[in-house]
Amino acid sequence: MERVPHRAAASLGLIAVAGVCWAITVQRMHGMDMGPGTDLGDLGWFAVVWVTMMAAMMLPSLVPMAVASPGALRFAAGYLATWLGAGVIAYAVVRGVRALDPSWLAWDRGGPYVAGGVILIAALYELTPVKAACLRHCRDTGLLVRREPLLMGLEHGVFCVGSSWALMAALFAVGVMNVTWMIVIAALVAVEKLLPSQRTAIGATALIVAVLGLAVAFAPGHVPALTIPGMG
Repeated sequence: MERVPHRAAASLGLIAVAGVCWAITVQRMHGMDMGPGTDLGDLGWFAVVWVTMMAAMMLPSLVPMAVASPGALRFAAGYLATWLGAGVIAYAVVRGVRALDPSWLAWDRGGPYVAGGVILIAALYELTPVKAACLRHCRDTGLLVRREPLLMGLEHGVFCVGSSWALMAALFAVGVMNVTWMIVIAALVAVEKLLPSQRTAIGATALIVAVLGLAVAFAPGHVPALTIPGMG
């Protein structure tokens, strides 16, 4: 019983940090969304923005796991460090592709199909055994390996990156600086982690993401809040 006040304080602290990060994200990203063609800036700037985004999007659904560790804030720090690593890899991939200057990625050519294809791949990943195994580790506090909280957070973060990397790829495909779609992806992550039935959560997420992928590929002008590159 003595841990109940500690867990409540840790929960409120993490949610408060997430709220502050959402406020910072909305303020920093005002006018920056260019849809799938969003400029990521230099690595240092992107890393700071990315960690703030991950804190905003992920900390609320991390609460049940974080408070199960002996140090929730250190656990969360390790978790966000893992997502920072994933963000740096994503940054390198995006910048590498753009450095090739492939003209067929222009939005009036193959751009919508590439973006929609990335999102459809994310939907298919939802149905894989790897996704199911990683998500199980993200949901079950009994699977946490008891060790120093920072290391626990790092290990847990690896499983959650394994579970949610495809949803983040979908976010890049619609515009990584798009606050509306950040909220949607964060909601899907939370549903998968917190809904009682893992199978139902995965099925619902896969369906929503597949519909989004098809819409981006074949009817991008009808996708809510999607900024079409070159059109503002």
